[in-house]
Amino acid sequence: MSAESRENLPQAEIGILGGTGLYEIEGIKNIEEVDLKTPFGKTSDAFILGLLEGKRVAFLSRHGRGHRILPFEIDYRANIYGFKMLGVERVISVSSVGSLKNEIRPKDIVLSDQFFDRTRRKSSFFGEGIAAHIGFAQPVCSELSNLLFDVGNKLGLRIHQGGTYICIEGPSFSCKGESNIYRLWGCDVIGMTSATEAKLCREAEICYATMNLVCDYDVWHEAEEPVSIEMILDNMKKNINNAKSIIRKALLALSPQRSSECECADALKNCIVTNHELIPQEMKDKLRFIIEKYVKI
Repeated sequence: MSAESRENLPQAEIGILGGTGLYEIEGIKNIEEVDLKTPFGKTSDAFILGLLEGKRVAFLSRHGRGHRILPFEIDYRANIYGFKMLGVERVISVSSVGSLKNEIRPKDIVLSDQFFDRTRRKSSFFGEGIAAHIGFAQPVCSELSNLLFDVGNKLGLRIHQGGTYICIEGPSFSCKGESNIYRLWGCDVIGMTSATEAKLCREAEICYATMNLVCDYDVWHEAEEPVSIEMILDNMKKNINNAKSIIRKALLALSPQRSSECECADALKNCIVTNHELIPQEMKDKLRFIIEKYVKI
């Protein structure tokens, strides 16, 4: 399905990005599998569209079903642009992380609200003749994140609101020296994906909140076993049902429309600095789903 056929695209209200351990979500009704080809290439997998708790959702497995794609191999721009093509206005991301704080324990959930990005990957839709600079002081949607936190509290889960997520390139985990430096920098959790998604969602004017499932203490904790893939998968299995419960309850409480106070919906306003007449037509067409509010195509 091409990016040009907007009128033929199915639509969804909420996007769900599943990470390690969350490759599908039960209970979605009237399922439709949509394989999108975006101007940035293929998405990680086909989108699974359907009804969940009365909301039209689009689910995407970040690493592909069967976990085939490493964090630095993910085409993040294709994934987020795919959500935009489907009309998604809010994305709930689920990912596995390591803890950098004693008080954040394995099997806890952290709703990070800040990022420290140490990756070297492409994290913007812009360039090639069109320049834009988004504001990113508050990188997640506070309304969406607060809702997830309230739901998690009501379910009696160990959930933390806020904190800094340091995003590394991967695929290897940190050495002890790196882990200890990240702690000195004041970071709370460590992962490999969310900072990139948050930047792209902000450019696409999509509300973004990341629900981080803590699997380990990275490698800094002297009294705990160093992180391993076996540990991650074991703790993830124990926590993944909690994440699914939060998502379902949050969907029930989520209003159909974003509030007028949500700034995500207009995040790109006044941010495109290139003279519109000088933007190459090729780039206007390529970014149409993102810039058509502000640039005549």
